[in-house]
Amino acid sequence: MSFYTSLTGLQAAQTDLSVISHNLANVATNGFKKSRSEFADVIASNVSTSPTSMVGSGVTVKGNVQQFGQGSFIQSTNVLDLAISGDGFFAVKANPESAKVNFTRNGGFSVDANHNVVDSNGGYLQVYPVDGSGAVVASGLDSTVSLNLPATNGVAVPTANVKYTLNLSSSAGIPTTSTFNRFDPSSYNNSTSSTVYDGNGNAVTMTTYFRRETVPDAAGNTTWTAHSFIGDQALQSGGSGAVTMTFNSAGQLTSGSSTTFDPVTPAGASVAQTVKLAFNSGTSQVASPFNVSVRSQDGSAVGQLEGVTIDEGGLVKASYSNGSIANLGKVAVVNFTNPAGLRQEGASYWSATGLSGAAMAGSAGQNGLGSLMTGTIERSNVDITEELVNLIAAQRNFQANSKALDTANQISQTIFNIRS
Repeated sequence: MSFYTSLTGLQAAQTDLSVISHNLANVATNGFKKSRSEFADVIASNVSTSPTSMVGSGVTVKGNVQQFGQGSFIQSTNVLDLAISGDGFFAVKANPESAKVNFTRNGGFSVDANHNVVDSNGGYLQVYPVDGSGAVVASGLDSTVSLNLPATNGVAVPTANVKYTLNLSSSAGIPTTSTFNRFDPSSYNNSTSSTVYDGNGNAVTMTTYFRRETVPDAAGNTTWTAHSFIGDQALQSGGSGAVTMTFNSAGQLTSGSSTTFDPVTPAGASVAQTVKLAFNSGTSQVASPFNVSVRSQDGSAVGQLEGVTIDEGGLVKASYSNGSIANLGKVAVVNFTNPAGLRQEGASYWSATGLSGAAMAGSAGQNGLGSLMTGTIERSNVDITEELVNLIAAQRNFQANSKALDTANQISQTIFNIRS
């Protein structure tokens, strides 16, 4: 009998050693949760056996219980590295079209070739859909969607208005070349450029050249002409490519403050656009040098993704080059009544079972769920010192049971060798 009792002790110690070894092997695995072996004694008894006469029959492994204590945190420079401080799991799907959901504490996410946010196993991070204000529009684990970061946002808006506030120097002379030629600097006094956008969202350069035409007349009025080009195409209004600007003796612009050009199709564009050139009320002609103090235009290109942020509540926002900000979703955080009942799937994944209870989905910081930390990774919760001490204890247990087994064997041999 003692032979089999010692054998159960060996098996239990071996299980303990295996669990501790598994913990130590994953000390550097992000999001890993250690386990602990729990044992129970085995007693064989019946109603006719005296309580003072019962002898135990060994030990059995009651279970390997997962310990979901918090692991340590390390900082990173990746905004998509997420950690949950407190209770909860991230929800990920190996196949976005499947209903199968895995749960993980490893929040090391990145962006794949299709702009999906995935973990190191290729699992798609699940988020709740939100409206333009960031409010969740559908809750529950069944309503989550895979987080995708669109590379572009918005539509191209062709430039319709270009505005300047500038000063044309009253000290400027009339150009020596009598006919304007944009390739000949002696045929104009000054120039300025702005980036504008065609109907396809392409950035093109609009350049305006200023040429003084007259000196002050008897009333003190002076005229200038402005010649505008988009790329290599001259802008014309009613067949004329020159906009006449008139300044009075005080240097104030009295005419030519606004001109709408004929429709033009810039090179590379597929549609024509109409551009209006306007000089703001501050435009002047005084003795100070040529200067452009204000320039603006109302076109925009399709926005290109420039950055992503995730707040403490899990709201994901993407910013784009055209100045727009898009709310893309809210990170789903899931918890269970009994996390120790989750089935380990490997690769820091867990799945729900009847022991864990149903998944309770919510948002970070709500209903007892932990808060979300960005630019942070949760490491394993394995304490090397503690595990090494446990390893020594498990080894001693194994040796003690091995010794008891050897002693039982020696007693059996002695009995077998008894001679009458």
